[in-house]
Amino acid sequence: MERIRNLREDSDLTQIEIANILGCSQTTYSRYETGDLNIPIDSLMKLAIFFNTSIDYLTGLTDEKSPYKRSTRVNL
Repeated sequence: MERIRNLREDSDLTQIEIANILGCSQTTYSRYETGDLNIPIDSLMKLAIFFNTSIDYLTGLTDEKSPYKRSTRVNL
């Protein structure tokens, strides 16, 4: 999950700030960044929306950072 760390650092945010957005502890978020813990889909969705990208980009399935057109049904 190197990309979430890079996005966070590029935005000058701390792990605590992102953990607060996700509603988890800093320790849990740190484990997401290191890959020691899988990120729940709802947290991936929040990260994709927050960083204006796609889950595919966050997980390394694509190198295209631009997000897809989002559904209006998504309510986080």
